[in-house]
Amino acid sequence: MKVVFMGTPEFAAFCLRALLESRHQVVGVVTQLDRPRGRGKKLAFSPVKELAIKQGLPVLQPSNLADPTFLNILKGWEPQAIAVVAFGRLLPPAVLSLPPYGCINVHASLLPRYRGAAPIQRAIMNGEKETGVTTMYMVEKLDAGDIILQEKVSIPPEMTAGELEQELAARGARLLVRTLDLIESGQAPRIPQNEELATYAPPLRPEEERINWEEEAAKIVDHVRGLSPLPGAYTLRGGERLKVYRARVWEGEKEDLPKGRPGQVTAVFPREGFLVRAGEGEVLILEVQPPGKRIMSAVEYLRGYRLQVGEYLG
Repeated sequence: MKVVFMGTPEFAAFCLRALLESRHQVVGVVTQLDRPRGRGKKLAFSPVKELAIKQGLPVLQPSNLADPTFLNILKGWEPQAIAVVAFGRLLPPAVLSLPPYGCINVHASLLPRYRGAAPIQRAIMNGEKETGVTTMYMVEKLDAGDIILQEKVSIPPEMTAGELEQELAARGARLLVRTLDLIESGQAPRIPQNEELATYAPPLRPEEERINWEEEAAKIVDHVRGLSPLPGAYTLRGGERLKVYRARVWEGEKEDLPKGRPGQVTAVFPREGFLVRAGEGEVLILEVQPPGKRIMSAVEYLRGYRLQVGEYLG
């Protein structure tokens, strides 16, 4: 099958690699405009563009998906299907109606749950024990098309959003190839979504990155996991941001700990990390990043930065 691929981040690049290794023919790639990255804010290619160029594929980066010039080139590629993975923009009707087999999307949730831009982060932040990946036929409404295939994935207690993304990307890549195989053979299922069960995963807001120590310990830990490694949860220490990448609910002895108030350091363990009082329970901080420094274990942080029991964070 002749396929046009539309995607941008590394999650999408997993799927593009799988398509390139399949019997399907990728005839062109569409990705977002180059964006500034790093300290120098230099324009950088998306992971999908980098892969496409290495493979010698034609690449389009339209600022307007309804632009006649873009649509004419897309038509000239004569795709039988368009595979869309984390592209970052809704497709206009002119694109959705172009390929005879339709536009097929890979979404990192068990639709109709967690429609939207941040399904992986939101699932972990909400303490979900299970999520998955879905392929579906795209329609004009966000993530609302008929389901083709789904695969469930469990979320272990300490898994971060970054780790879950890697797992879902690998599974989504395989699921996309299976989906296109089924579509080409005329055996693909088409399961309407139940709108009554739909939930949404809106984009992350900058204010959500700050840890609220008034929350219960388990909620704080899920918050940290859901934002790790990007954009990263943070608290304040001495007016500066201290990012927190790994944490765990403290299940050790509590009788000897000072009661403290939310955000207060209640214990320092030189070989493990440090405890912070939550609205309910204690959070053991395991991995942090001080301003201008690399990510490090809490043990390393304690060696280089004096932290006292009774000190407040946030």
